[in-house]
Amino acid sequence: MPSSGKPLIVKCPTCKHPVPWTAEQPFKPFCCERCKLIDLGEWAMEEKRIPGEPLSGDIDDEDESL
Repeated sequence: MPSSGKPLIVKCPTCKHPVPWTAEQPFKPFCCERCKLIDLGEWAMEEKRIPGEPLSGDIDDEDESL
């Protein structure tokens, strides 16, 4: 918490609404469960990615060898 005693306010990554960064906010940094699930779905559908070099080999090929 900032020294002023007010909680830090962040923007929800999905809808950009202000979200107080407090223990009482269960979905932080998201404003609600809906926004959290929208974000999760975007990652699952590979609409979001972390930039970088691709991993060598295919993960599915490694699973078959087990």
